[in-house]
Amino acid sequence: MSDATPTVVLVHGAFADASSWSGVIERLQAKGVTVIAPANPLRGVAHDSAYTAAVFEQIDGPVLAVGHSYGGAVITNAATDAKNVVGLVYVAAFAPEEGETLGAAEANSKDSVLNSALVPRQYPTADGGSAAEFYIDPAKARDAFAGDLSDQQAALIAATQRPVAESAFSEPNGPPAWKHLPSWTVLAKSDKAAGTDVVRSMAERAGSTITEVEGSHVIMVSQPKAVADVILEAVAAVASVSVVA
Repeated sequence: MSDATPTVVLVHGAFADASSWSGVIERLQAKGVTVIAPANPLRGVAHDSAYTAAVFEQIDGPVLAVGHSYGGAVITNAATDAKNVVGLVYVAAFAPEEGETLGAAEANSKDSVLNSALVPRQYPTADGGSAAEFYIDPAKARDAFAGDLSDQQAALIAATQRPVAESAFSEPNGPPAWKHLPSWTVLAKSDKAAGTDVVRSMAERAGSTITEVEGSHVIMVSQPKAVADVILEAVAAVASVSVVA
């Protein structure tokens, strides 16, 4: 791979961790692509985007930012002022507009059943108070989140899930990076979490190149080759883009 080949940064979504990208990472590394899959704090749009922006800033050379689910909102915000991000890939992911909240975007989805599967809990905040976060009811994880995985895989996801702060859904998003960067979207045709309809609408609004794949919300787990292929397509497309110093 040439020096112009971007580092691929894979940002996971809510209820997940970086291991959700394992099948994709193996395929990208087999092609000689440098990959980083950082931990998304899942503490809210502003916090998580600032953290991810710092990850981008400390990478030498161009970056292709990839986000799954809520991770799409994170890269949309984090890449806005990042001088080395040259493209965006949304994997069953949100691509919000400025001022939009994910909660409002989800409210009218006919495909998503995630809200009915969420369980609220409390966590302590730095100021001595508390705030709300959400888990997925383990009994509903397969239907709402991972419909095309085995019962064993879905049970593992349910047991190891990381909660997401309520502010991830209620905080307004900032200026979106997709307004000035090329983007690609992997659209999961049976997405009951983000909602296929919501992802499609946002992808079309962003002018994203859309690839439809049969699968659930965790399409990067069930169809890692299809997801990796889209990322490799994006890598090839942005490889010649110069980075502003």
